[in-house]
Amino acid sequence: MLGKVLNTTYDTAGNNIQSTLEDGTVVIYNLGDMAWIIAATALVWIMIPGLGFFYSGLLRRKNAASMLWVSMVVLAVVSFQWFFWGYSLAFSDGANKYIGDLKYFGLKGVLDAPSIGSTRIPAIMFCIYQCMFAAITPVIAVGAIAERARLGPVLVFTFLWSTLVYDPIACWTWNANGWSFVMGGLDFAGGTPVHISSGTAALAISLYLGKRRGYGTERLAYKPHNTSYVVLGTVMLWFGWFGFNGGSALSANLRAVQACIVTNLAASVGGLTWMLWDWRLERKWSVVGFCSGAISGLVAITPGSGFVGAPAAVAFGVLGGTACNWATKLKFILHYDDCLDIFAAHAIGGLVGNICTGFFAQSSVAAFDGITAIPGGWLDHNWVQLGYQLADSTAGISYSLVMTTIILWIMHFIPGCRLRTDEESEIIGIDDAEMGEFAYDYVAVDAELGPKAELAGAPDHGRGGAGNIEESHSHPHSIEHEKVGPPA
Repeated sequence: MLGKVLNTTYDTAGNNIQSTLEDGTVVIYNLGDMAWIIAATALVWIMIPGLGFFYSGLLRRKNAASMLWVSMVVLAVVSFQWFFWGYSLAFSDGANKYIGDLKYFGLKGVLDAPSIGSTRIPAIMFCIYQCMFAAITPVIAVGAIAERARLGPVLVFTFLWSTLVYDPIACWTWNANGWSFVMGGLDFAGGTPVHISSGTAALAISLYLGKRRGYGTERLAYKPHNTSYVVLGTVMLWFGWFGFNGGSALSANLRAVQACIVTNLAASVGGLTWMLWDWRLERKWSVVGFCSGAISGLVAITPGSGFVGAPAAVAFGVLGGTACNWATKLKFILHYDDCLDIFAAHAIGGLVGNICTGFFAQSSVAAFDGITAIPGGWLDHNWVQLGYQLADSTAGISYSLVMTTIILWIMHFIPGCRLRTDEESEIIGIDDAEMGEFAYDYVAVDAELGPKAELAGAPDHGRGGAGNIEESHSHPHSIEHEKVGPPA
C-alpha cells in the first residue's frame, strides 16, 4: 500500500468520485454513501467506551475503572490485529468456506477497489467500518472477567480470540465465500459474529474463571454502584447503534433509513418490556431494568434490521426483552457467575434475533436498497429460512464456546498468561491491585483488608459507614432473580 498513487477524479458537481483500477476498470462511488459510512464508523466507535461505562456502572466501585480500561485497550489491540491480518482473514476474496487467506496482510492492496461487502464503497472504507465491529465484539466478551481477572493477559486473549473466533465467524457469515452466506443465512449487522460469539465467549470465560469470592452470599447481592454510568453507557450504545445497523446497508439509501427505524423501535419496546417484567417483582420502576431491556432489544434486532418491517420490530423488542430477562435466571440454575449477564443479553438476544429474522424477513424490505434480492422468511413463505438461521446460530454458539475454552486453557499453562487473579487482589479490587488507579477520588476500603493471615478465616463483616456501602452494590438481577422463579 505504501507509495501507491490512486488514480481518482471527481465529477463537476463534486457528488461522485471516479477511480481507475490497475486493470483499467473504472468504478464510481457516491460521496454521500461514503460520508454516511464515515459517520457510521464514528458512531460504532463511540459504542465501545459506551459499553465500558455500562459495564463499569453495574459493578462495585472498587472495580469500576478496570472496565473502562478494558474497553479502550481492547479497541487498541483489535485495531492493530485488524491491520495485521484480521481484515484479510475475515474479508479476503480468496477465502474458503471458513477463513480468509493473507492476501491483504498488513492491509496491502486494500485501496479503492470495490469492497467485498458492497460495490458502492471502496475496500479501504469497508475495512475501517468493519474494524469497529471487530473491536466491539471482544469488548462485549471480556466483560465476563469483571472483578476476578488479571488485566495483562486480557491483551493476549483479545488478539488470539479475535484471530481464532471472531474472524472465522465473520468470514463464514459475511464473506461471499463463507458457508453460511452461500447457504442463505441472513445476518444484516452481526447477530452471530458479534452477539452470539461474544455472549457465548463470556459464558466460557465465566466457567473458566469460576465464581467470585462470596458468590451465593449477601456479599454479592449488591446493586449497580453508579446508575448514571449505566444510563450514560446505554445512551452511547443506543446512539451508536444507528451506525451499527443503519451503516450496515453500506450506502445512504432507504434500507439504511429502515434499519434505523426498526433499531430505535426495537430498543424502545425492549426497554419497556424488561422494565415491566421487573416492575412485577417489587412494584418499582427501574432505570437499570429499562436500560438492560433496551440493550436486549438492540441486540435482537441486529441480524434482522435490514430485512424486516417496522411492525416486526415490535415483536423483536418484546421477545428480545422477555427472553433476555428470563435468561438472567440461567446463571442461578446452572451455577456459573456471569455477573454482567452478558450471555443472557447477547448470546440469547442474538439467538432470538436470528430466529425472528427467519420468521419476519421480507424480500421487499431487503430490496429497499435497489440491489438486494432474498427469498425472505416465513412471511414470504420461505419455510427453509428458519433452518438456515438455526444452523448458523448453532454453529456460532458451538464454535465460540469450544474455541474460547481452548484459548483460555492454553493460556492457563503459559507463564504470565493466566487470567484468574488471586483472592487478595479480588478483595482489594482490580482497580487497586492491577491498575493503582480508581474511577473516583475516593474508594471505600473493605474491612477484609487486614493482615494476610486473617484473610482465610475472616468473617464477611463490613467496617461500617462507607465500607458497608462498598459491599452493598450490584447488578439488578443478582437480587431479584435469586428470590423469585422465572416470570410466569
